[in-house]
Amino acid sequence: MSGDFSQESSKIQEIQILEHTLNQILMQKQAFDFELQETESALTELDSSGDDVYKIIGQLMLKTSKSLVKEELENKKKILELRTKNLEKQENQINDKIDSLKKDIPEFSGEKL
Repeated sequence: MSGDFSQESSKIQEIQILEHTLNQILMQKQAFDFELQETESALTELDSSGDDVYKIIGQLMLKTSKSLVKEELENKKKILELRTKNLEKQENQINDKIDSLKKDIPEFSGEKL
């Protein structure tokens, strides 16, 4: 009986750690989603803008090539989409692990002690 309680306790602790990790992943994913929306918005604005394009570098605003800025934004968008997809995979793996652990604990699986 003591061994069962010890196992359940360690599984509960593991669930808590996984839930904390899951929250961190969700916050990162939210930040990437926001940055992705900003990048897509910048691409839309760039398409509707004239030929004069400026880029802020540090405290300077420099005139630059529209095609160069578009290429940089499209590359940034691809990277953000990859990162978001990777975080979604991690999120699914952690959720599966949490569900698996919860099935092994009577209070989560609906069993009576």
